[in-house]
Amino acid sequence: MTPFLQLRRGVIDLKSKSAAIWLLLLPTIIYLSVFIGYPLFKTFVMAMSGEERPFDTFYRMFHDQTFWNALKNTLFLTAVIVPIQLILAIALALFINKKFKGYTFLLYLIIIPLALSDITAALMSYTMFSPMGYVNKILINLGAIDKPIYFFGYMFKTREFWIVVLTEIWRATPLVFVIILAGLQSINKEYLEAADIFGFSRSQKLFKVILPLLKPSIMSALLMRTLFAFQIFGVVWMLAGRDIPVLAGETYYQYTFLNDEKMAAAYSMIIAVITLIISYFYLTTLRSKHLEEGVR
Repeated sequence: MTPFLQLRRGVIDLKSKSAAIWLLLLPTIIYLSVFIGYPLFKTFVMAMSGEERPFDTFYRMFHDQTFWNALKNTLFLTAVIVPIQLILAIALALFINKKFKGYTFLLYLIIIPLALSDITAALMSYTMFSPMGYVNKILINLGAIDKPIYFFGYMFKTREFWIVVLTEIWRATPLVFVIILAGLQSINKEYLEAADIFGFSRSQKLFKVILPLLKPSIMSALLMRTLFAFQIFGVVWMLAGRDIPVLAGETYYQYTFLNDEKMAAAYSMIIAVITLIISYFYLTTLRSKHLEEGVR
């Protein structure tokens, strides 16, 4: 075979492989275009269609104190909930991974909240912490308090905030736990045996062997949970309403109660931009560092 024919055959093979790759990616591209790309584009067009100028809706939003309160509360909730969930999930995964007697029952007990919606979890929390809920009844029967403690209401926003945090931690930590446990069980036991041979202590084994090998799972869990935390809505809306405004809750309020589609679209675009920035940060900066460490 002449060099020309070999080159031509190589080009044809390359084109066929490229066509096969695009053919495999076609369903994903269609799905993303129809269910994410098109709605995002229409939302952007709606948000930009101001009454007089394209940015009128964003101008009104940025000059509304409620927006800044919602942004602050969303950021604060994310900053509090996500680290606690990650630490708790790692601790539970390390404990369950010991596979002691009865660990399967505890495993099922931990992942039960995965079957609950955010609305169901919020209603359960309200049942527990309402004035006539289980918490107040137990405290009154024990003689710890004389009258019920109020956890909900505009005058008790701080208590509402922490009830939301507790509910979200209980509801969503199992998702992080499952990802971390799967990563932990995929670690080759030879690494841990080598650490034992070299006389590593438990803390050294954790911080120098287990956690570095768990980095891909931790990054995946952080990315997923952070994005979901920025979209928190049901738990906050059911327990606090607009006492604690959040971005997703204000989007719902603007669209449903005020019939302001443009403002709701503007809130949605802010959520989309923030989640895209976070995704880019996790998938480039943190992932790049991990790959560089692996090369070294």
